[in-house]
Amino acid sequence: MFEDLISYLDSVRARDPAPRSRWEILLYPGVLALGFHRIAHWLFEAQLFFAARFVNHFSRLLTAIDIHPGATIGKNFFIDHGFTVIGETAEIGDNVTIYQCVTLGGTNPANGKGGKRHPTIRDNVIIGSGAQIIGPIVVGERARVGANAVVTEDVPAGATMIGLKARSTLVPAEEWLREFIPYGTPCDDPPCDEQGRSSRDCVEKLEGEIAALREEMAVMKALLAEREAAPAPVRVRKSGTKD
Repeated sequence: MFEDLISYLDSVRARDPAPRSRWEILLYPGVLALGFHRIAHWLFEAQLFFAARFVNHFSRLLTAIDIHPGATIGKNFFIDHGFTVIGETAEIGDNVTIYQCVTLGGTNPANGKGGKRHPTIRDNVIIGSGAQIIGPIVVGERARVGANAVVTEDVPAGATMIGLKARSTLVPAEEWLREFIPYGTPCDDPPCDEQGRSSRDCVEKLEGEIAALREEMAVMKALLAEREAAPAPVRVRKSGTKD
């Protein structure tokens, strides 16, 4: 058990350069919330629901992180900062990283439908701050959800989701994003490929083409203005008299 704790603290330190020691990591709200959740989840599975809820509410009061006792969480789960909500039927794999103000939310409670209502997060997923993942969808392995994205559909393995409503950047998963990326958002995108897959280089290329077209339009307008300003040519009759 002690070795597992050391391994977990080292996994957190590998994703966060701020702490100076393992002792400091023990004070992280995300680490404390996970520890309380392990207790609450054990009580929940033993059908001691009131006790599980009591631990859950105490943890929320202390850490500002609300993890339902019924949520299933794998190894090396790390919530960086707080204000995160994880629903009852959420399932989280191993080595998942979540930043502040993330919601793993459920479907509309007004319809009265139970069962699986919250997302399933596969291994090695990174979810950026403010992201909202709603409903019984699956976020594939090594996927990244950018800050403030709203995800309501399944996410392919290795994809990077951005925007509202979230869309994939179509970065090839087998060639990119294998390493840990803070906040789930790459700082440097791969170059645009032959299929025109979205990246920052693609945008820069399009902006360059637009600038070139604007320059050509300016030249054409200048030539047209000179042509309109030039005097009309004088036509000479065959008799030698001018019109």
